[in-house]
Amino acid sequence: MATDTKTTAPSIVHQTHKTLPDFDPPKKNKRNKFSLACATLASMTSVLLGYDIGVMSGAAIFIKDDFKLSDTKIEILVGILNLYSLIGSAAAGRTSDWIGRRYTMVVAAVIFFAGALLMGFATNYSFLMFGRFVAGVGVGYALMIAPVYTAEVSPASSRGFLTSFPEVFINAGILLGYVSNYGFSKVSDPVTMGWRYMLGIGAVPSVFLAVIVLIMPESPRWLVLQGRLGEAKKVLDKTSDSKEEALIRLADIKQAAGIPEECNDDIVSVAKKSTHGEGVWKELLIHPTAAVRHILIAGVGIHFFQQASGIDAVVLYSPRIFEKAGITSANQKLLATVAVGFVKTIFILVATFLLDRIGRRPLLLTSVLGMIISLGTLGLTLTVINQTDKKLMWAVVLCISMVLTYVASFSIGMGPITWVYSSEIFPLKLRAQGTSMGVAVNRVTSGVISMSFLSLSKAITTGGAFFLFAAIAIVAWFFFYTALPETQGKTLEEMEMLFGHFRWKSAAAPAATEKDNGSGGVQLAVAATNGQTS
Repeated sequence: MATDTKTTAPSIVHQTHKTLPDFDPPKKNKRNKFSLACATLASMTSVLLGYDIGVMSGAAIFIKDDFKLSDTKIEILVGILNLYSLIGSAAAGRTSDWIGRRYTMVVAAVIFFAGALLMGFATNYSFLMFGRFVAGVGVGYALMIAPVYTAEVSPASSRGFLTSFPEVFINAGILLGYVSNYGFSKVSDPVTMGWRYMLGIGAVPSVFLAVIVLIMPESPRWLVLQGRLGEAKKVLDKTSDSKEEALIRLADIKQAAGIPEECNDDIVSVAKKSTHGEGVWKELLIHPTAAVRHILIAGVGIHFFQQASGIDAVVLYSPRIFEKAGITSANQKLLATVAVGFVKTIFILVATFLLDRIGRRPLLLTSVLGMIISLGTLGLTLTVINQTDKKLMWAVVLCISMVLTYVASFSIGMGPITWVYSSEIFPLKLRAQGTSMGVAVNRVTSGVISMSFLSLSKAITTGGAFFLFAAIAIVAWFFFYTALPETQGKTLEEMEMLFGHFRWKSAAAPAATEKDNGSGGVQLAVAATNGQTS
């Protein structure tokens, strides 16, 4: 025994001796390339909405002249797509539970393709409205399914980064729409033909999207709900950061789906009520638990405030806003809108890299604070411009600067986090329908804002409208501070533990110690982000 002690003692000393490499910071895990590819392809469906929003801001100028429309009809034409998309988003929840997340994206692309062609060939206002209806249904499908699929294939370490992709592609679509406006405004007859090219060209990306979606794997969570464990395990192996994480994710999903942990067959039988969403509305609305009620309030609330704070009014009517600021040339107005789209796209890209480093709450609260300041300043500047007869160059520059600051503030937090947060907080069985409810509120609010902005501006002035949006943003800041806990680094199956009360600091603490060492690094990171100390 003595000899054993002598021989082991030096080895212990040797093991505790540290060299310089021991003090190097730990190496970061590389992003999972397969989940990155899946998230990118899925999120491309969001281009459809972005393109429509961007292109209508310029096309409406020429449509108004071509069909001799009033401001009221233009308001309805521009904003009605948001209400039409409710049909798509409501149907997408059930459709995605029935045929899967992947084929639901194909449905979205096909419907939008038909809508884009109908709008491009419209001969009158009624025909154009019908095209808007068809395109709106396709947009509703795309809006709901892209963030759900992306959240379900993403590992916890990069879920914020990946689930912000739909908002990235919405912004890319807006920029493409603005560029399309500027380009097709140069055709020989922009009033009668330019806007047709602007709207009809939207059919092209939908064909591309319908094809590439077919090469993607199905969501592992949907596969588990169908009892196809073997296929789900293969997808999880590819989309997880390690084999151990894949096993943990599979076990969590099986537990949420009501499948015994010891059941490891490739195909298993799953209760019918768990496969296609039956009974979900009862759990979500009629008899929700305290946690589910809190989740629903958070998911719906963040969607409401995203739109109620005026982003679609700025994006859709930016040429009108710049006209109020003193820019009268159509060419200059369209160029200014391209700048808006460029700034939105740049800052949304910045946000994607910050979501999993800084966390949802800090980015969201900072973003809304920037929106409040820029909206208030914009309202004040437009009021000054409205009350003077001469052109004030400083006010014009400040107005344009505040529009750009507003869209930058929105894009770095409120824009992407809305989709990230609402797609990750709902429990597995409630996710599709819960997310579709958030999208429905998002589209209704957007529709109301976009269909009333011109009338609101006439009633209380354009500056007054932005003061109203600033007041709504202030309410939003307090709601987010009170009701939204940090979700950074949590697996989707852990989310429910964060909710159930509105004291966000204490909400994070139990969840941070819930899991064992299998994902302990993630939980410690979350605790640190939320300011928890042991």
